Amino acid sequence: MTIIDTHAHLYSRDEKKYPPIEKPLRPPGGKGSVEDLRKDSTANGVRAVCAIQTTTFYRFDNRYICDSAGANRDWMAGVCTLDPDNPDSPAMLAEFGRRHNVRGMRSIPAKDGRLDHPGVRALWRSALDNGLVINVLVGREKTEELDRLLEDYSTLPVVLDHCMNPKAGPDLVPVLNSVLRLSARRNLHAKLTFIPTGSLTGYPCADMHGACLKVIEAFGAERCVWGSDFPCELWTPKVSYTEHLRIFQKDLPLKDAQREAILGGTARRLWFPRMVA
Repeated sequence: MTIIDTHAHLYSRDEKKYPPIEKPLRPPGGKGSVEDLRKDSTANGVRAVCAIQTTTFYRFDNRYICDSAGANRDWMAGVCTLDPDNPDSPAMLAEFGRRHNVRGMRSIPAKDGRLDHPGVRALWRSALDNGLVINVLVGREKTEELDRLLEDYSTLPVVLDHCMNPKAGPDLVPVLNSVLRLSARRNLHAKLTFIPTGSLTGYPCADMHGACLKVIEAFGAERCVWGSDFPCELWTPKVSYTEHLRIFQKDLPLKDAQREAILGGTARRLWFPRMVA
C-alpha cells in the first residue's frame, strides 16, 4: 500500500536563513525540520509527504517550503500560504508552482474576515489555471461562503483542511453537519486529520471514530486523505506519528480499498500524479 502524509508542518533549524515571525509557535525540542520529517515518515513506511506552510512560524514567508519542496521532489510536494489581500499573490502562486514544486495552496479568509473575497477568488483562479490544489482552512461559520466558491470553481480540486476541526463535545454535531452538507460538492475532499486533535483522550481516540466514519461515508474514501499533523509533539501531543497512522491502518473498521484510498490513493491523484511506485 502506498502511504502519503498530506499534512506536515516544517520548521528550519537555520533561523538566520529562514527567520520566524515575532513570537512564533515553536514545537517542543526544536523538532520539525525536513530531516526530522524524513525520519518519521521513513520509519512508518510513508512514501511521500505534503509539506504545509507553517503560518504560525513564518506567516506568508514561503521560502522554507519552496526550498524544501524543490530540493526533495522525489518524496515531497509543497503547499504554500499566500496573502489574499496582496494583489501580487496570484502571480506568486503561479511562480511557486512552476519553479519550486509547490502543488497546492492553503486558502484562508482575507483580512476583513471574508472567504468569498476578490483576493481569495483571484488565488483560486490562479490555482485552477496552473493545475494546483486548494487546501481551505476555515471553521463552520464560513460554510455558506465556501459553498459558493465550490460552486463557482467546480472543476478546481479543493481539500477541506482538518474538516473544520470537529471536537468531541457539544459542538461536534453542528460542525460535523456542516462538513457533511458540503460533501455534496464533488470537487471537495476531506482531510481526516482531526481524530487526535478533536479527541478528549489519547490513542486510539475512540470518541472521534464515529465522526470520522460519517465523513468517510459522506465523501467516499476516494475523496478522503490522511495526514499526520507532524510534528506531532506540538500538534497532537497525546498521539504519536505512528499511533495516528495506526488509527487508519488498524483501528477504524474500514475495508481494504477504503484504507488504500485514504492513506495514499486519493493523495497520489491530487498531488503526486507522476509518482513512480
